[in-house]
This record gives sequence, C-alpha cells and structure tokens, in this order.
Amino acid sequence: MLDLLYVRWNIDPVLIHIGQGGIRYYGLMFILGFTLGWYMFQWFCKREKLPVSLLDPLLITLVVATIVGARLGHCLFYQPDYYLGSWQGFLEIFMPWKGGLASHGGAIALILAMWWFSAKYGRKHNFDFLWIMDHLVIPVAFVGCFIRLGNLFNSEIYGDVTTLPWGFIFERNGETLPKHPTQIYEALSYLILGLILTAIYKWRLDKTWRGTFFGLFLIGCFGMRFLIEFIKEPQVGFEESMALNMGQLLSIPFVIAGICLLVYAYRKKIPAAVVHPETTARKKEATHYARSINSERP
Repeated sequence: MLDLLYVRWNIDPVLIHIGQGGIRYYGLMFILGFTLGWYMFQWFCKREKLPVSLLDPLLITLVVATIVGARLGHCLFYQPDYYLGSWQGFLEIFMPWKGGLASHGGAIALILAMWWFSAKYGRKHNFDFLWIMDHLVIPVAFVGCFIRLGNLFNSEIYGDVTTLPWGFIFERNGETLPKHPTQIYEALSYLILGLILTAIYKWRLDKTWRGTFFGLFLIGCFGMRFLIEFIKEPQVGFEESMALNMGQLLSIPFVIAGICLLVYAYRKKIPAAVVHPETTARKKEATHYARSINSERP
C-alpha cells in the first residue's frame, strides 16, 4: 500500500523534439531564470536611479560566466582525470550540451565576472562590487530553484534510497527503489531564500547594510547544499571513500565567506542601496551682513 505513494518518475527530458536534438526542460529553466533576473534588475535600477542600459552588458557577462564557470567547475572538480587525461576528454570541456555543470564553478565565475563588471561600470554609476553582488544574489536564488527543477526533469543528481512516501523512482535510469528527490529539496530551499531576500530588499532596503544580501545568500544557499549532500548519491566514484563529498568541501569556504560578509556589513555600515552624489552645487548662503542689508531695504 505504501508503494502507491511513491512517485514513478519517467519524464522525457526533451520537451520538444527537433531532429536529433530539441528543446530540453533544463535549457528552458535556464532561460526562465535569466528572464526573471532581467526583470528584477530592471526593478533594482529604477528604484535606485541607475540606467537600465546597464542590463545589456550585465546579461551578456552573466550568461557567459555562468556557462563557462559551471562547465569548468564540473570538469576540474569532479572529473579532472577524464577531461584532462586525453584529447577527446579535453575537447569535451567545450561541449556543455553533453552534460556536466557544477554550481560551485558557476558561483566562482560569477564572482570574478562581477568584479570585472563593477570595475568597468561601477565608478561611473556609483556602485561597487558588493553592491552588484548584493543585488545579483536575489535573482540567482530563483535561478538556482529553476536549475534544480531542470535536474529533476533530467532525472539526475538525486538522493539515496528512502522509505519516505514522497520518494521518487527514477525509472529512466533503471532505478527500482524510491530515492530522495534532492532536486526538489534544493529547489524549495533556494525558493525560500529568494523570497526572504526579496522581502528584505522591498521593505528593509533603507535599513540594510551593504554585503548583507550577499552574506545571507552564501550562508543560506551553501549551508543548505552542505546538509542536503548527506543524502545525495555520489556523483563520481572517488566520493564514495570520502567522509565529506566534493559538494560539501566546496560549500564550506562559501559559508565562511558569508559569515565574514555579515560581520563586515555590520562593522562598516555602508548603505545597501546606491548613494548618488549631489549633482548640483548648493546655492551659496548669503552672509550675515548681506542679510542685514536686505532686511533694512524698504
């Protein structure tokens, strides 16, 4: 009777078949995530009086950094022996459509890309690296939710065997026992994190210090990732002999960085919103002598 409560998951990861390829749910989730991020940054720019024209170079930088970083992260962190061990493997590094993207690699690439972006555009528009990261992590939390749902449609990155009634039997992979749908666990944690950050931005921006959003994101995102990894199946063979898997080891520095950012934000107390310098000089106040002369005139 309990078996009837399990979810038998056998969804085709390709939404629309076109010849030998097609439109995959995973790619669609990526597009939805970047689209949501675009509209959220429009809101940020309008609220804080920044030119919306900044969104074009920002979007291009984000897309390139995410794909390149996530691909390199998977190849170098999880399977360096394969991708660096032969010419065939090396060439497959440049073929992200063959699968294999790591969120930690994408996070590192995004941080480096935003450092460059803030150096190029920040001085002119009165924002810095921490400002762009504070605002970026809000839509990124939702993007993480979409990507994990894409993993669910791909029937990948799931957990160990479970007796819980919401376990998924991933039939496309030949599974016969229910497994933890860790993709859903992570998607929900990212969704909740994104909603919390959005609420703080909407109602508490004027009382929030720079670095707070970024710090909370790192702690929430990678803290949950660290915990959920305990019930995940190993992604690569060498993880089976490790007390902590690669995902957990890579999460620890991000959590520590998040704590440091919160301490920095509290100590520096720089406003989270853009602070624009006055564009018009104050009119010179009349001297005491001039005011007395004017008051004596009939």
